[in-house]
Amino acid sequence: MLNPQPPVVILAANVPARTKPSVYPEPFASRMAGREKRVLGDLFGLANFGVNLTRLAPGASSALRHAHAKQDEFIYILEGCPTLHTDEGRRHLTPGMCAGFKAGTGNGHRLINETGGVVVYLEVGDRSAGDEVDYPDDDLKGTLVDGQWQFCHKDDTPY
Repeated sequence: MLNPQPPVVILAANVPARTKPSVYPEPFASRMAGREKRVLGDLFGLANFGVNLTRLAPGASSALRHAHAKQDEFIYILEGCPTLHTDEGRRHLTPGMCAGFKAGTGNGHRLINETGGVVVYLEVGDRSAGDEVDYPDDDLKGTLVDGQWQFCHKDDTPY
């Protein structure tokens, strides 16, 4: 059987949400309740960067506050008014606003939906091999090994 060709065009909202809500180990994975990701880039066979359409229910977070060593990230707000939490503090965002997070700066970031409405945004990140992630507010660190995230405590003991 031949490998099917990736689509050229899709309706992003019709892409099924990722079945596993988080790659974090517990107790962190359960903190991602209310986050729904539609993995778009993989559908087109993109290998150098990923694109997700992400929905945050009221009270949900995009991720644990984190900073990548090698991966640049970009977000674009489509709907709702999330709060961007960085080392500089908290800032309210509105549709049409965007933010970028350069690799290696150490500036931890995440979005939080502190409103009663839904937040929808696009997130784009490269897939730099050997990336490492620091989580300044949690006893967690991550390393990208062969395309899979591996997590341990900050003292290197595994979860």
